[in-house]
Amino acid sequence: MKRNRMKLGALLLALGLAACGEAADEAGTSGGAETLPEGAEAISLLGEPLYPSPAPAEVAAQQARDIEVARADYDADPDDADAIIWLGRRVGYTGAFRHAIEIFSEGIEKHPGDARMYRHRGHRWISVREFDRAIEDLSHAADLVRGEEDEVEPDGQPNERGIPTSTLQSNIHYHLALARYLKGDFEGALPSYEAYLAVTTNPDQLVAISHWWYMALRRLGRDAEAATVLEPVTADLDVIENTSYHRLLLMYKGELTADELWDPESGDPAGVAVAYGVATWHLYNGREAQAAEMYRRILEGSGWAGFGYIASEADIARLEGGA
Repeated sequence: MKRNRMKLGALLLALGLAACGEAADEAGTSGGAETLPEGAEAISLLGEPLYPSPAPAEVAAQQARDIEVARADYDADPDDADAIIWLGRRVGYTGAFRHAIEIFSEGIEKHPGDARMYRHRGHRWISVREFDRAIEDLSHAADLVRGEEDEVEPDGQPNERGIPTSTLQSNIHYHLALARYLKGDFEGALPSYEAYLAVTTNPDQLVAISHWWYMALRRLGRDAEAATVLEPVTADLDVIENTSYHRLLLMYKGELTADELWDPESGDPAGVAVAYGVATWHLYNGREAQAAEMYRRILEGSGWAGFGYIASEADIARLEGGA
């Protein structure tokens, strides 16, 4: 398995990011970072340290510029909620998840009623495999937005059309359901799928939640309910970002074959989301050994922060009797 131990500390220090984490450190909100090997961001569900992966030079340069802008906005007004959120998001995009958690923790101290802080910190708790912390944050975020009007969430990495496809509430429910799914609490994830569907307004949202919802129901043996999740999904949906989920759903409906999405005999996974969906389709259709081999293939790749990668870890851990 590829492991790169390159640290982002020099970049972050050069940009002066350390100062914004002081309040979070004092509050003890950085999680289990003190027990990690030097430079590691997390311990995988299989017990391996996970280190930040270097971005291509062009991407890294753009990330550094984005962080400089976000840092300048934060320095101009350290109490501004938007400035805190964007600094945390920009830092998180580099793979410095623990530092992002500290920034959002500072935001929570300053804006305890702002659901966005808990939503973003919850996401990064998932990245570092601390699912109970994620569930706590995201459940609180869901409580804060209950009964409130939803709002579009700006994209940090815009799609090719420049059209945001997600909202604050959909992201809260998505990540809350995901954290429960990753723990193997498929039943517990179902109310969040329903809450997400209630705020769905576009095809990208529909296919994103339908994919995970369908898998959870199949793993619970509720096949008839799973089939109803697929009914609104058609080949002509105008999906902008979540084309992997769209194609997987069409496979679940029988309109595409698994080998069209990923044939392990002919090559590596085209994308971790697709690979995980295909592997899990084999799992809940009774082909456990084939699914396990596919999960292992996924874990040979990079991109350990991807949800399909994390889910592959979780399923291998369960199959092998681990945590």
